[in-house]
Amino acid sequence: ALVDALHALADVAPRQSRVVELRYFGGLTVEEAAEVLQVSAETITRDWRMAKAWLLRALQPGKA
Repeated sequence: ALVDALHALADVAPRQSRVVELRYFGGLTVEEAAEVLQVSAETITRDWRMAKAWLLRALQPGKA
């Protein structure tokens, strides 16, 4: 379910999906992810927050 939700997120917000991959699956820090994606640490923090909320909603029962 998480992989499907992550693919759906990538369709609407590709950078946020990449942030999840780097932070959650890759174990990168905010600063490391910012360097990889060539954006500010603040942008990574915002993207991470948004992606977590989006995924939480997508993974709730009855949501698809």
